[in-house]
Amino acid sequence: MIDRIVVWAMSLKARVSEEHGQDLTEYALLTGGIAIMLITAVGLFSGAFETWFGGMATWVEGLAPGGS
Repeated sequence: MIDRIVVWAMSLKARVSEEHGQDLTEYALLTGGIAIMLITAVGLFSGAFETWFGGMATWVEGLAPGGS
């Protein structure tokens, strides 16, 4: 009986270890995919960001006392 319990516990430990490595790989792939999407989005919309931030800078400068 104890032999069966030991064999079951060893097989359970092996399965848990394999799944832990799989989770780490999935998180790494997910993080890499998100990073690629963000880099692509910044590249595609950099002109729009530049225009928007330029407009915001002009607006903030206009709020300053003695601003144009």
